[in-house]
Amino acid sequence: MRTLTKVVQGMPATDGAGVKLKRIIGTAALDMVDPFLMLDEFGSDDPDSWIAGFPDHPHRGFETVTVLLEGRVRHADSVGNSGVIEAGDVQWMTAGKGIIHSEMPERADGRLRGFQLWVNLPAHLKMVAPRYQDTRAARIPTVTQTGVTLRVITGEVFGVQGPVESLIPVRLLQARFEPHAALDLPVPADHNCFAYVQEGAVSSDGRELSTGQLGVYGGRGNVQLRATDRGAGILICNAMPINEPVARYGPFVMNTRDELARAFDEYQRGVLTT
Repeated sequence: MRTLTKVVQGMPATDGAGVKLKRIIGTAALDMVDPFLMLDEFGSDDPDSWIAGFPDHPHRGFETVTVLLEGRVRHADSVGNSGVIEAGDVQWMTAGKGIIHSEMPERADGRLRGFQLWVNLPAHLKMVAPRYQDTRAARIPTVTQTGVTLRVITGEVFGVQGPVESLIPVRLLQARFEPHAALDLPVPADHNCFAYVQEGAVSSDGRELSTGQLGVYGGRGNVQLRATDRGAGILICNAMPINEPVARYGPFVMNTRDELARAFDEYQRGVLTT
């Protein structure tokens, strides 16, 4: 069984044009879980806290993953892509060599909830061509163990393969636990792994993880989770670590400070995406 090596609480933060959110990875308490660079949870019944959205901004060197639970978000970018994701949909964007995009929430029953995860890329993939994968909720399969339903976004679990293609080995699962249900989840020995409790609470490795807490797992073996009498909703992520130097600042994630400086220079000169 894997053991919990760290438990952290999400911290209030603001991003974009003033969107209020909770940052769980990418803080002083938890800088990253290689290759996961950032995890944000956003959500509110108050449109004033999120309607300003994320106007045009650049990225280079990594991938962003948006899992929308409620609401509607319209996106557009500098290479001609545009579209709308709605409740249950997932967008996996490869920034690669460079992209400028916007993510603007639209009013849908006054609610917006979801996650955004940043996944690093190794040096040999940082300058690949940008791409979007907008995956509708109906395409994302589920698999059920006793009292636990797993939504498989990417990677494989219990013989079910998620539809999203990742450039490095990543598995991203949404798990819904009935009260007292347990999960014994196999994780590849060479992967890093974390579990984030979106709602409810679970016990794991003799500790309780409650709403808003993330547990980082060390060692090898399976991850074992058991819901309390409240049940639980959990985001579970594992991936092969890249084990390379990380140089990041704002919207760019590279391997060296010189590469960061080049990215800023190209953005200022208007050639980031060419």
